[in-house]
Amino acid sequence: MFLTRIGTISAASEDRSPTDDFWFQPVSRRSMSGAIVTADSAMRLSAVWRAINLISGHIAMLPLELRKAGTRKRVAEHPVYALFRRPNPWQNGFEWRQMLTGHLLLRGNAYSEITEDARGAITALTPRHPDKVSIEMLPSGSYRYRVTDPDGRSRFLARNQMWHLRGLSSNGITGMSVIESARESMGLGIAAQSYGARYFNNDARPTGGWIEYPGRFADKAARTMFRDSVQAAQGDANRGKMMVLDSGMKYHEVGISNKDGQFLESRQFQISEIARWFGIPPHKLADLSRATFSNIEQQSLEYIHDGLLYWAEVWKHAIESDILFDHEKLEAEFSFSKLLRGDSTARYGNYAKGIAAGWLTRNEAREDDGREPLDGLDEPLRPLNMVEEAAAEDEESDAENAEDAEDAKSPAPESDEPKAPEKADDPAESASRFAALLHNNAARLARRMIKSGEPASVDLIAESLAVSRATASTWIAGSAAALKSTSVADVTAELITLASQP
Repeated sequence: MFLTRIGTISAASEDRSPTDDFWFQPVSRRSMSGAIVTADSAMRLSAVWRAINLISGHIAMLPLELRKAGTRKRVAEHPVYALFRRPNPWQNGFEWRQMLTGHLLLRGNAYSEITEDARGAITALTPRHPDKVSIEMLPSGSYRYRVTDPDGRSRFLARNQMWHLRGLSSNGITGMSVIESARESMGLGIAAQSYGARYFNNDARPTGGWIEYPGRFADKAARTMFRDSVQAAQGDANRGKMMVLDSGMKYHEVGISNKDGQFLESRQFQISEIARWFGIPPHKLADLSRATFSNIEQQSLEYIHDGLLYWAEVWKHAIESDILFDHEKLEAEFSFSKLLRGDSTARYGNYAKGIAAGWLTRNEAREDDGREPLDGLDEPLRPLNMVEEAAAEDEESDAENAEDAEDAKSPAPESDEPKAPEKADDPAESASRFAALLHNNAARLARRMIKSGEPASVDLIAESLAVSRATASTWIAGSAAALKSTSVADVTAELITLASQP
């Protein structure tokens, strides 16, 4: 095995000490800076650690909601809730989702082996490390998964036995690793960090120096012996001790300063570079060099919309296609309400606006704020100065009828002038007035019933149309089912006919 890989591996340096990488690393993992870049070595950079921990933690904390397809109606009870709360015997839902998202961010793929019961229902999702999973193409054009267990044995899983989350892909089968694509950027950061550690390990002094010797060494062995003795006298516990030179030797220090090498600027640039690779605003990685109080809130929103939302959609579509067997009827969605709450002043201001406008109930606001609901606060409030057009017409008609009733009850003011003899009402005029009143009452009732989808009460119909309660009850029994598919004009006509019956 070693011979078959001899062309692809090499040592990183000539050092063969136990602390160095004598045991070789693949050349493909080496950046131009000389640093070995893997998912594990990249996590030693504080910016990479923060980016992975931040995104994976936020995705893990988002509440999963299931809704009926095409609606906003939640499905409260579903086996997927229990599965995502305890995906396997040793992990809770938060740990599992955080782990898989970390695999996605670092390696572009995340795998969970599916365990089913005798009925085909998923009972467990066991994560498998992406480095221990490979994909093998089959002659049929499909593929299977080869999994290496901790004991070293390999086994094969069919596609329906593995839940595969993948990020950006170039072949539609495996996701692309951010670490592979960002090798040079990550390598430069690792090299700068390693240089800083060596710099301070060398007492914050530059790279070293050279010794001027006016004479000549007898041979190469003598030169090597002198060099080793000087290094031993100045290394480890002897570091910083006085150097004694003889035979006219002079020590010359060489190297450039950190300012000339732009060491700090390089490390600062790497934070912005890593933030760019992971789609995170720099201030999320504690880089506030370009953040202000006027733009930091907008950058936080960009982090949600341009960063977290993408990974939430990766999870959403994978759940719908491979976990929800009734995915045509149900949709998965992650709620971002906790991340979009804002400060207390803005949050309570939004609650007040929603309650006053009528689209938010007081108990919904209490629930969102983490408080227990109270009795009587489940109904939305209705703004008094804003009503629907149909309701406004009904209120105007009711007001006019009330005014007419008051006018009828109030006695006419007495006058000193002699009263003219009363004339009998014109029968045609009375019939016209009665028909208009009947039509108005019938239209108002029709609008109310069509809007609510239910018939009005027996007493209201009997009083409005001047019919008996028995007649009103008979009409309600025969017309209740048709209200949802009948127009206002048709119901109005039915009510007028009802009132005209003897």
